Amino acid sequence: MSPVESAVRYVLLAAAACFVFGLHLMNSPRSARRGNALSAGAMAVAVVATAVLLLDRGSVTGTGWLVLVLGGAFGSGCGLYAARSVEMTAMPQLVSLFNAVGGGAAVLIPLQDLLGSPHPAALGARVTVPGALDVVIGTVTFAGSLVAAGKLQGTVPGRPLVFPGARALAVLLPPAFVAGTVWLVLTPDQTAAPLVLLALALVFGVAMVLPIGGADMPVVISLLNAFTGTAVAMAGFVLGEPALIVAGALVGASGTILTKLMADAMNRSVAAVMVGGFGTDGGGAATDAGGGAASVRPLSADDVAIQLAYARKVIVVPGYGLAAARAQHELGDLVQLLEAHGVEVSYAVHPVAGRMPGHMNVLLAEADVPYPQLKEMDEVNPEFPQADVALVVGANDVTNPAARRPGTPVSGMPILDVDRARSVVVIKRSMGHGYAGIDNELYTDPRTGMFFADAKQGLIELRAAVRAFVG
Repeated sequence: MSPVESAVRYVLLAAAACFVFGLHLMNSPRSARRGNALSAGAMAVAVVATAVLLLDRGSVTGTGWLVLVLGGAFGSGCGLYAARSVEMTAMPQLVSLFNAVGGGAAVLIPLQDLLGSPHPAALGARVTVPGALDVVIGTVTFAGSLVAAGKLQGTVPGRPLVFPGARALAVLLPPAFVAGTVWLVLTPDQTAAPLVLLALALVFGVAMVLPIGGADMPVVISLLNAFTGTAVAMAGFVLGEPALIVAGALVGASGTILTKLMADAMNRSVAAVMVGGFGTDGGGAATDAGGGAASVRPLSADDVAIQLAYARKVIVVPGYGLAAARAQHELGDLVQLLEAHGVEVSYAVHPVAGRMPGHMNVLLAEADVPYPQLKEMDEVNPEFPQADVALVVGANDVTNPAARRPGTPVSGMPILDVDRARSVVVIKRSMGHGYAGIDNELYTDPRTGMFFADAKQGLIELRAAVRAFVG
């Protein structure tokens, strides 16, 4: 090993340590930006160090360097453009696309080794086993993430799409992956094995995500993120690169833990999510718990403003409707006005509110909402009985009292106890359903008033009305 290669190995080890520390800093929103910057900086150093190693070895030709430089410039440009231009409403789709890119990139590494090796018959299990796992996991991630992004964007219907034979594929393909892996290990010189695994994984990725409804998308995004990390770790084993192994393992482990937490927040197992069938499109008139027609109590902006202006404690419950209307800044302005008037305001954030893990936290941080005001479900639920007003802005299924009784699609799902506040105000454009496809019984509660408006326009009207009352 040359002195340059030894130095590069130490640099990559230091970068891996920075990945670990950066992830630790992301435990708190106060330090998350520093953690993200540290991890990004470590990755930049790792890329430069790898380029130095390739230069020292002389294993890359002039054309190869051109491809590497152009590829790095193009990828960096796309990432920078996406970070600066994509709206918060499209962030879940962007995360899914990044998962697809990560999984697809990880797949190319073992394919190059398995199909381009000058001595394929000499490849041992140290390469073929992680290589086969990388091909399967990375390709499933690639295909599944593209379908998930399509569902989130609306180009693919958000409802569960269960096509004939979907269940059979879900049962038959995993054993086929095992057989393909054994085939590859026993005959590494056969190019058909990795290509068959690639084709089967593409089918499985599509078949896995299509039957999953929109309500489960936060869990799916988190799971696919874990898949991406696992595929990258397998690529690290193929190349013998510790930095890739550490980075991939961190993403895989953290994504797996997050997936479990998200599923627990919906009172559903990860297996139940992957079976699919939860979350439908639909609308219709509201009905009460007994099945009869139910009535709602509409409110005007002045009606709501009076309640807010004379309240002592207000709990705001944000949901995807807030993100869809891009109304986070208007909500922040309204809250600042109430606080200046002496009203105590906090935010109740459900773990699966929005369309990806942490969606509401990121959205509210964009509006400079102080982190101490953001309260998780377990912390804020005991406070609802003391709240004069619970202001629900675009949240639906996570506030539905039907979750407390059996026989509904959301039965057993932990919810925010909004209906236990002294008064409830819901800002919503219509009585349309959430992703679970059922009526929200909160809307017909006698203590609930419905302010029918787009979240952004409604909050602007409320702010003006509250200002008129408080002077």
